[in-house]
Amino acid sequence: MKILFQKAFLTLAVLLLAGSANAQLPDFTGLVENAGPGVVSVMATSTAKARLRNAPSADEDAQMQEFLRRFFGQPGMPGTPGAPQAPRDRTSLGTGFIISADGYILTNHHVIDGADDIHVQLSDRRELSAKLIGSDAETDVALLKVDEKGLPAVTLGASSTLKPGQWVVAIGSPFGFDHSVTAGIVSAVGRSSQMTGQQYVPFIQTDVAINPGNSGGPLLDINGKVVGINSQIFSNTGGFMGVSFAIPIETAMRSAEQLKEKGYVSRGLLGVRIQEVTREMARSLGLPSSSGALVFQVEPGGAADKAGVKVQDVILAFNGQEVASSAQLPPMVGAVSPGSKATIKVFRDGKELALTATVAEAPRGEEALASTGSGAVDKSNPLGIVVQDIGPEQRERAGLEKEEGVVVVRVWGDAAQRLQQGDVILMVGKTKVGSAARFNQAARNVKPGEPVMLLVRRDDATQFVTVTPSED
Repeated sequence: MKILFQKAFLTLAVLLLAGSANAQLPDFTGLVENAGPGVVSVMATSTAKARLRNAPSADEDAQMQEFLRRFFGQPGMPGTPGAPQAPRDRTSLGTGFIISADGYILTNHHVIDGADDIHVQLSDRRELSAKLIGSDAETDVALLKVDEKGLPAVTLGASSTLKPGQWVVAIGSPFGFDHSVTAGIVSAVGRSSQMTGQQYVPFIQTDVAINPGNSGGPLLDINGKVVGINSQIFSNTGGFMGVSFAIPIETAMRSAEQLKEKGYVSRGLLGVRIQEVTREMARSLGLPSSSGALVFQVEPGGAADKAGVKVQDVILAFNGQEVASSAQLPPMVGAVSPGSKATIKVFRDGKELALTATVAEAPRGEEALASTGSGAVDKSNPLGIVVQDIGPEQRERAGLEKEEGVVVVRVWGDAAQRLQQGDVILMVGKTKVGSAARFNQAARNVKPGEPVMLLVRRDDATQFVTVTPSED
């Protein structure tokens, strides 16, 4: 009897614990039913005809493939499909969501970049042609418009209220499986993603499963309100590894509103280059902690220069917001309207100083002086490649020599067909490149429209690939 009672007690305890655990887990069915109709699949097609002028000739491509086959025997490397092929139309798949009943849709810039034709498929399976109102590479936001009324729009929320540990849900089309639902928690907020060059975005980091096709889809809070746009993942394999990033909805909507009003996004410019403050630097400068952004370059005549900012100043706060790390400053500056006054708190010679700057306007289509690191990003070259310096630890892990190689952080145009994020470029033509500044100099010297050979390392293999610089 005693044994039977103990078994019954244990069974009851297990059931109670299971019931308690289940009671704490959220049910997302209502959320998905309400928000799902506002989510669309995006199909962006780039025609072969439009890309043809930037592609290498068949003879050039065949010669390069034969060279690689003979000396490396690995046709699967970037730019070596194994045999010359005629250009074909290319379609990229992504996700978007309706922000107004009259047909405005948000998605990622990289989903529609270079597309000649864009279509969206609604939740009721209707397929509509979409017009590109405008897109912004710096925030990775694109605004589309379909000619339809009475559409089911999502409800926008506020990412500013998000805290690590909160539940979030993604709806998207991974690998073309439309309206797939995944869930997870917020891992961190205000996260920088310097490897993409998108320094103006304070990303929301989550562990929500995001895969190709999810890009541009909504990230929803527990109340079903959109708090972000799923944009990218951090991965060594190309697949989901538990780290994904979303653009805060406030950042996205600021870009969308400007794209709608004037076709481009204007953002603030301070005119400084900054870097992280290490413990050793903090000790040398007399800082109580290694926080803030250390200024190592001030643009002559720029907003910061006119405000009195000097090299070796540490920016501790901007417009009343604490600057805990250097990566936090660019989004703060970029969000300020050009021409506005902004307060800057700096640490100099053991004292805190309050300065006032009139924020300038960042040049469109280029990275301005407001970035982290030295020469990290420069898009003023025709290759369509953004690179970043490789740190000492990264070099050691990759087996690279001192001042050897730069890492690819973003590609577009012809380069996007041959390179990917994370590739290491060792040479441009006959020029060895060991820094972003050196790469950018070499890139600007190439002749538009003429293929250039790049020595590229991907994983454990190193091979030459050809990229045709844009003639634009």
